[in-house]
Amino acid sequence: MLQKVNIHDKLNQFSEHWNPKIVGELNHQHVKLAKLKGEFVWHKHDEEDELFFIISGELKIEFRDHNVMLSPGEFLIIPKGVEHKPVAENEVEVMLFEPISTLNTGDAIDSRTRPNLDEI
Repeated sequence: MLQKVNIHDKLNQFSEHWNPKIVGELNHQHVKLAKLKGEFVWHKHDEEDELFFIISGELKIEFRDHNVMLSPGEFLIIPKGVEHKPVAENEVEVMLFEPISTLNTGDAIDSRTRPNLDEI
């Protein structure tokens, strides 16, 4: 059955940071929503590209040789194998498009690694 998704309603269902929630599936990709605040870990995804779409707030994505600032309505595709670290000085709400196999911390396993994501 076709179901529309209201992004803001879904974002209101959780408050934790760095814990993506699955809100849809498209061509073997998960559509995820997440709230970010603070610094994440340096990591890369060896097999998957990922897309960060900013809903609210500003997100800095650090790379080893430069940084990219993203504002609401902007997105960035990070190619597989590229090491990066998201940094959110204040809370940021993002939509992520990633292959189903994508682990949120990529090749860096730590306390924020989420092997099994909740679907909301």
